[in-house]
Amino acid sequence: MRFSKAVRKLVAAPIALVALITAAALAGCERNFQAPMNTLSTRSDLAADIYSLFVQVTVWDSIILVIVLFVFFGAIFWFSSRPGDEDDPGAGITTDHGSHVALELAWTIGPALVLLLITIPTVRTIIRTQPNRWPQDTFTIQVRAHQWWWEFYYPSLNIHTADEVHIPIDTPIHFELYSEDIIHSFWIPALGGKRDVIPGQINSITMIAKVPGEYWGQCVEFCGLSHANMRLRAYVDSADDFKKWTANQLAPPAEAVTPAAMAGEKIYKNAPCAICHTIRGISGFSAQYSYGFRGPDLTHFGSRGTLAGSMLNNTPENLALWIQDPSAVKPGAQMPTLGVRGSDLKDLVAYLESLK
Repeated sequence: MRFSKAVRKLVAAPIALVALITAAALAGCERNFQAPMNTLSTRSDLAADIYSLFVQVTVWDSIILVIVLFVFFGAIFWFSSRPGDEDDPGAGITTDHGSHVALELAWTIGPALVLLLITIPTVRTIIRTQPNRWPQDTFTIQVRAHQWWWEFYYPSLNIHTADEVHIPIDTPIHFELYSEDIIHSFWIPALGGKRDVIPGQINSITMIAKVPGEYWGQCVEFCGLSHANMRLRAYVDSADDFKKWTANQLAPPAEAVTPAAMAGEKIYKNAPCAICHTIRGISGFSAQYSYGFRGPDLTHFGSRGTLAGSMLNNTPENLALWIQDPSAVKPGAQMPTLGVRGSDLKDLVAYLESLK
């Protein structure tokens, strides 16, 4: 009877533990689970490749876990006994220090095979997701990291935008990553990839977005006081929506038509805003510009959903707070406090929000 109890314990304990771990893993790996930054909700080919690798490695790790648990509980329940028991496995047995070739081969070859099973899909995924040459039809977007905001430039379209990147669905997208100051890291979890953005070096991410929608991103390399506030939004657009967005971005800025917006345009022209920010036809930078700080392009600021590095929704109230004291909203922000108050602040906000 003692033997049967040991066997039951040996079998039941690992099964219960593995069942619990499996249930937790399945709950955590739900691909349709929605969250602002969910790595398991894959929305591009790159994210799908990374997810597939994650599943493969997890499966092999789970198998290893089962084997280790089986041996562990076997050592506890199968071979354990009290001194003096009739079936004491240690009674009358001497320790054998001889060579066990089969055992030594097993614990050498076994881990090597485990590493091989993990290495092969890992290397295959790296080769597939980081090719030496990009497809000819790849759509290039330059990503320039600043403390603490993201600039996006479309060289084929001559479009500048900030903190919000629009990409067409089912199109190979090639992000070229630059840093204008220190090391950052570019990451949009649902679209996959995570690349450091390093001064003096160009890193790349290539992907094909498969599902339209809005996806959140984040800098994931500590880069200073407002590192956690260096956010971004990616919008995967249908072909028609992307054409509409492109046409709007290429159009000149909207003309101020209301009295408040017209007054705000005059304030903008005369304030330090025009030194650091571009509004096409009103303010801009020459090729020789060397002032040092360069803020986001505001030509179509009113069409963006967020501001201040995607920290705040783009509303008149939030914009007023940002203009009044940027450092209070984003510690360490390089935008100075302009001292605009009262009716002048309302007019400036009205003008900027009119830039659709």
